[in-house]
Amino acid sequence: MADTPRTTDAGPLDARLVAARARYDSGAHGQLLAALPGLIADGHAAATSRHELDQARLSSVYSLAAAVLVKLGSYDRARLTADRARTWAEVSGSPLASAAAARELAIVLRHQDRTVEAQRLVSSAAADVEATGLRTEASAAAYAQLLCTLSYTAARGGQRDEALAMTGEARRAASGLPGDVPPGRLFPVTPASVELYAVGVHWALGDAGAALATGAGLRPEQFPTAERRARLGTDMARAWWARQRPEQTAHALLDAHRASPGEVRDRPAIRNIVTELVRHHPRARGVRELHVAVAGAR
Repeated sequence: MADTPRTTDAGPLDARLVAARARYDSGAHGQLLAALPGLIADGHAAATSRHELDQARLSSVYSLAAAVLVKLGSYDRARLTADRARTWAEVSGSPLASAAAARELAIVLRHQDRTVEAQRLVSSAAADVEATGLRTEASAAAYAQLLCTLSYTAARGGQRDEALAMTGEARRAASGLPGDVPPGRLFPVTPASVELYAVGVHWALGDAGAALATGAGLRPEQFPTAERRARLGTDMARAWWARQRPEQTAHALLDAHRASPGEVRDRPAIRNIVTELVRHHPRARGVRELHVAVAGAR
């Protein structure tokens, strides 16, 4: 994505970035990938102004690009893109852009089995945001999001006590945030989204029972985007799959697919569960319907 021609799109970059985020939130990964090269090129052109806002916007475009590349399992490209997001965030001096870029890079590092580096990066970013005083909802949301990422990263690294402690800290940090996220917020964190992270933390720690118990208290309508509603389904599916319950796994994945087909079809780890269900449990209730749905969405 580095060598991209400038587009002739005269639309405002802010509006186009909002539209790109909406594609991510809806699971329209192919459409987002198609739009990103032009958006990045025009973001670079705007950043020649040397204005902090233009530089921070370019960092945000790169962060979004890294996020979708991670979804698709393209970790090497995501690493390069996340590095560019971090570079432009540092140039801009924006604490929130820096937090977003550091988070995306840490997620890539985690997928590359570089957990210690990922934890160090997110811990530093969280400390930087905390040092601002958390005087606004936006900064409080950024802090809560970084703690969520830190807790899940620790869980993937097998650090149970650290993961659970950070989950508790994230709950406290998000407790004063509204359940309805204002439009355009860079970190759309709510108390419910922290609980969704807790589902993933418990699963990563090998405690599928705790993951299922936590997820049982969540409802799709608590999440404003299709991406998060689908994530509830996929996270519950992973927990059911860990308990060797194919029927429940299939139904959770069907819920996720109804919310956002791309979240089931495009994520390699989730697609692998579908493949295993079809291969080993073809007669379990919901498996055939899931197979047809995912195959038909290609």
